[in-house]
Amino acid sequence: MATLQKITPSLWFDDRAKEAAEFYIGIFPNSKIVNISHYGEAGEEIHGKPAGSVLMVSFELDGQTFTTLNGGPDFKFNEAISFQVDCEDQAEVDYFWDKLSMGGDPAAQQCGWLKDQYGVSWQIVPRVMIEMLNDPDAEKSQRAMTAMMKMKKIDIDQIKRAYEG
Repeated sequence: MATLQKITPSLWFDDRAKEAAEFYIGIFPNSKIVNISHYGEAGEEIHGKPAGSVLMVSFELDGQTFTTLNGGPDFKFNEAISFQVDCEDQAEVDYFWDKLSMGGDPAAQQCGWLKDQYGVSWQIVPRVMIEMLNDPDAEKSQRAMTAMMKMKKIDIDQIKRAYEG
């Protein structure tokens, strides 16, 4: 029996929990739906969901457990919570950016952040950019930061050129 991780992010949707989980597992490698539970008749007067409709989906994205919940229209996502995707190179940045931003909000794209078609915010972050931003040489790191602030999707080569002066 698999052990549960201590903390599992849970995403609240009106009625697109299964659709969103399927979208995400189609993007990340080593991902799968683990379980789908359904509403029964109990509590229908409170939650308003018909018996048999999807309640919750448990899934894994590259080994990280998540859940989605069809809880109704009461809550919406905002940028105060986001998921950071660690990328090895520009090819990974391009891949995750293109897949996750498909159908999302182009106006919500800045400095490697995007909002997907479900309103969930993601940070597509190349590891090398973090290294440059954390460089103890303040001039180099500030040049990298200035370059990054002008971007939507991160361009590693542009940031490296700025970093190197």
